[in-house]
Amino acid sequence: MKKIPFLFLIFFLIINFCCQTSENYYVSGGLKYDQKDYKGALADFNKAIEINPKYAEAYNERGLAKAELLDYQGAIKDYNNAIELIPNNAQIYCNRGLAKKHLQDYKSAIEDFNKAIEINPKYAEAYNERGLAKDELLDYQGAIKDYNNAIELIPTDEDGYYNRALSKYDLQDYQGTMADLNKAIEINPKDSGAFYSRGLTKDQLLDYQGAIEDFSKTIELNPKNAEAYYSRGWAKHNLLDNQGAIEDFSKTIELNPKNAEAYYSRGFAKYDLLNYRGAIEDFSKTIELNPKNADVYFERGLAKYQLEQKDSCCLDLNKAGELGYEKAYEMIKEYCK
Repeated sequence: MKKIPFLFLIFFLIINFCCQTSENYYVSGGLKYDQKDYKGALADFNKAIEINPKYAEAYNERGLAKAELLDYQGAIKDYNNAIELIPNNAQIYCNRGLAKKHLQDYKSAIEDFNKAIEINPKYAEAYNERGLAKDELLDYQGAIKDYNNAIELIPTDEDGYYNRALSKYDLQDYQGTMADLNKAIEINPKDSGAFYSRGLTKDQLLDYQGAIEDFSKTIELNPKNAEAYYSRGWAKHNLLDNQGAIEDFSKTIELNPKNAEAYYSRGFAKYDLLNYRGAIEDFSKTIELNPKNADVYFERGLAKYQLEQKDSCCLDLNKAGELGYEKAYEMIKEYCK
């Protein structure tokens, strides 16, 4: 048997050890990533790349870990390296597009999604993400075309229907929005976001009772959703259920004490119930949180007028006028003679 030269054997073992160890770090990083230990995953991918600087998959996975840690610029650098090593991988282009989208570089993101689709025309996720980027650029019709392609490729993927619904909503196609949201909910009856969006759509269609039902379902699925309480409050207000509206606005404030609009809306409901002192308290809190809101000064002025606080009323109306609320000057002529 021919003997293997000793130095060659050492070289072979070192190379084999390095490659195997690089793979081990890569696998370990992947497991940590799946467990949402992104910092631990990053450390392992660093080691894999240190051992094998041409490990394209490790660059890609490290990019994903950096993206989860909100280091999108760092992620893009890793995707660049991966693309240099594997120039025809659609997934890596899609990943880089996602990172650019997070950085609000929508045009460049679209270029990456274009490339991903060019490489793999059946890449449903790339169509979906390109549609979202087009949405951000207000190209709603272009976005809808992309969502159509995504749905054609995966008819049971709720994201395509949900995203298309939002584009239709922006185009004020509320019936089309309803149809897509119904389909999204049919596919995933636990999607609180779809119920919330359908509630907003019903509100636009003046179906306030239907909106309340959807907002209630949203709250059932996600009890910490302050916006759902807020929107339900306004639907109740539109049905003249001001007490129910106040309860929902109060819950909104409990969940988000810095929500100036919730105080303002609760003040409105209290005003309609002739609780002028309560309305003034809420309008005052709104002004504390947002001192540039002319409408609130105007409404507080009207509430003070109802309590015959004429001087204070006129000060608020003047402030509303200074901030650009022209109607305030008409009220000053009538109330502040």
